[in-house]
Amino acid sequence: MTKPLEKTVAALLQRHGKTYAEEAEIGLKDTPSPLYQLLVLSTLLSARISADIAVAAARELFSAGYKTPEKMAAASWQQRVNALGRGHYRRYDERTSTMLGEGAELLQQKFGGDLRRLRRESEGTGQLIKGLQLFPGIGPTGAGIFCREAQGVWPELAPYLDKKVLDGAKRLGLPDSAKALSGLVGKDDLPRFAAACVRAALDKDIVEEVKQVAG
Repeated sequence: MTKPLEKTVAALLQRHGKTYAEEAEIGLKDTPSPLYQLLVLSTLLSARISADIAVAAARELFSAGYKTPEKMAAASWQQRVNALGRGHYRRYDERTSTMLGEGAELLQQKFGGDLRRLRRESEGTGQLIKGLQLFPGIGPTGAGIFCREAQGVWPELAPYLDKKVLDGAKRLGLPDSAKALSGLVGKDDLPRFAAACVRAALDKDIVEEVKQVAG
């Protein structure tokens, strides 16, 4: 890695290298509850709403105890709406409450409440992405969010650097191919790096800040 690239990557990770799961206070690991929480967060982040609000809404849902599909499904529609509202996720709260309830029930019925079953039953990343899109509110965008974050605990996904990541990388002057970009950080840093590049894709001020710090 050349010195300018090294400085850019270091500045990016230092200032914006926090995964969305970390922001939502999800202790992500390869167990059912954290993986389900990541699915919920991916659903919330998929809407046309700011990431900060989506993360805040996820924290409110989890604080209310809805950390498993069983607890989410057992909550009333209004209880879920109220939790989303406390996170200021009001524009899509009613529809999202319905989707979260239906998604929780689907996960229990089809995969025994455990997303690791979907992982085991999927033959490759493409099939896993299709499987994730079975859940209400999870389309290609949501599946991409899930995979970007989950690659740290499901290493077969790595490197998962989709178009949104590459868009941010390009704005930062970093390589805009997944192969070249994945060589800039270690495997353990890929989820943080991907999240930071996404933030750069969404916010031009972050691009300018990182460039200024990197010199």
